[in-house]
Order: sequence, then C-alpha cells, then structure tokens
Amino acid sequence: MLGPALSGRTIGAEPLDAAARRTIAALVGPSRTIADVRLPRLSPRAYQRIAVFALLALCFIIVTGAAVRLTGSGLGCSDWPTCEQDQFVAPLEYHAMVEFVNRTITGLVSIAVALAVLGALVRVPKRRDLVWWSSGLVAGVVGQIVLGGLTVIFELRPPFVIGHFLLSMVLVWNAVVLLDRAGHDGSKGLPLVPVRTRVLGRVLVVASAVTVFAGTVVTGTGPHGGDEEVPRLSFDIGEVVRLHSISAWVFLALAVWTLVELRRSGTPVQVDRRAKVLVGAIVVQGGIGYLQYFTGVPPWLVLLHVAGSVAVWIAALRFDLGLVAHPVEVPARHTGGDAPTAAHRPATLS
Repeated sequence: MLGPALSGRTIGAEPLDAAARRTIAALVGPSRTIADVRLPRLSPRAYQRIAVFALLALCFIIVTGAAVRLTGSGLGCSDWPTCEQDQFVAPLEYHAMVEFVNRTITGLVSIAVALAVLGALVRVPKRRDLVWWSSGLVAGVVGQIVLGGLTVIFELRPPFVIGHFLLSMVLVWNAVVLLDRAGHDGSKGLPLVPVRTRVLGRVLVVASAVTVFAGTVVTGTGPHGGDEEVPRLSFDIGEVVRLHSISAWVFLALAVWTLVELRRSGTPVQVDRRAKVLVGAIVVQGGIGYLQYFTGVPPWLVLLHVAGSVAVWIAALRFDLGLVAHPVEVPARHTGGDAPTAAHRPATLS
C-alpha cells in the first residue's frame, strides 16, 4: 500500500521535491506486478540433465521394488497409503521398514518427474513435444501409485505385481524417449540405415518387450512372491522358464542378425556401437538367468536379473531411436530481448 500512496506528487498537502521522491523510491523500491516476475529459464543441455535424473530415478525404483519382494517385505506395510491403519510411518521392524523406505523413494521419483514437467515448461526454446512426453511420466507415476496401492490391498496377487512391473517398464520407455528428444530439435530427422534395418530396430523392441513379459510370468510362478503366504500362478515352472528362455534366444538371434546387417550396409560407428551394446547386454542377462536357474534362484541373482532386464530394455530402445539422426539444438548467444533463440548444429546422431 505504501508504493501507490507515495507515487504521486504530494503527501497530504505538501509537495514533494525531486530529492524526497528519490529517497522514498529507494526505500520502497520500484512498483512490480505479476507480469514483471519472470520464471527461471533452462537451456536444452540443462533440461537434458533433468531428463537423465528422471530416467535414473525410475530405474532405481524398479530395483528397490524388486528388493522389497525378494526380502519378503511385500506386505511389511499392510495398508495403503498409510503403512498401518493407525500410523503413517512404519514401526521399527525389518520388513515394515523395507517397504516403507521403498514408498519414500516413490515420493522422490515423483519429485524427479515433476521437475521434468516444470523444466519442459521453462525450457528455452519451449517445445510442445517435451511437455507432452514429460506429462506422460506424471500420468504413469500416478498410475503406479494407484496400482501399488491395489497390489497391497489384494495382498501381492501375481497379476497386480506383474502389472506394476510392466507399467514401470512403460515409464522407462517414456523417459528414454523424452531424454532422446531432449537431445535434439524435435524434427523428423535423417535415417542412417536402410528401411529394412529400421524395421529390425522396431522388431527388436517388440522382442525385448515379449521377453520381459515372459520373465514376469516366470516371476509370478516362481518362489519369490514378496511374502510366504502369497499365492503363485498355477503354471508349471519348468514350462514357463522354457518359454522365457526361447524368447530370449530369439531376441538374441534377431540382435545378432541386425548387427550383421549393419556391418554389410556400412553403418555409422555410433549405430554399430549401440548394436554391440544391445547384443552384449542380452548375453550378460542370459548368463545371469541361467546361473540363477541352476543355483536355485538366489535372491541376489534375481535382483541382478531385474536390473539387467531394465538395462536390456533401455539398450533396445536406444538402438531403435539411434537409427535416425537429428539436428542438435545449440542455444545462440543471448544478445538482449526476452528470450534467447536456438541455433542448430548439422544433423548428427543424438
């Protein structure tokens, strides 16, 4: 109220001289409105770092969620959203604390995803595609929270646990695409390989998804249900393991075939490198799978296998996305005005 009252020429009936007005302005400060308040701005590189953080957070919560199940702590908190009916914080008991810590980590993941959305809104230049993809992360996390609550309410029934994990992998896909798009200007891009190889890239993503799904069926049938009294799927464990193994071998064969096709077509070194990473990840993941099967499925190996499934999924997605090159946004020097513009480097693999 003081600023407008002193902005005129008089106080009561006494005129203000120039010196008095300057003194008052120094004390009160300039008059500001909401329109004068500017939001912070993010460069494309800074937003990429936020996207990396969101992706890592989503991967981390998958591994910690598996740890909850493998320690038999899935029902450590028997209620949702509170740990127990009469208390939000878990009691000082092993299983309850393991489950409660995982729920706390979910809150941190929610913050990472919210930062991705807010960052997309203040990024310069602002892009609608990044806003939509980051909003997809928010929708997915909300879905995960609801599905996680249902999983607890229905006492870790395998279909709910499987759905919880598969939705997590969808969120990882969303985050990988967001990170990829944050690294270029959002244009359609220039294909780096023939159409046949690009089709193989999509087939590899589908093969990876099928292998992951088959693995969740094995998990729903196997011994680590998150609690000793949780019912398991009524499949024969040997048969579902065999089907999962077959899907993994088909996946590996397709990846090796794709690598051979790339060598024949003289593909860029970046694409060849991503193909090798994918093949290597599948081989390591397969080795862990066979090792855990022949050693009685120890929990620590299962945890490695879960982490490996996330790594293979990301490798498949990155290979497919890397088959097209895009111009990379480079912020131009800010020479004044409201916002810096963006220049573009020549097309390169993002």
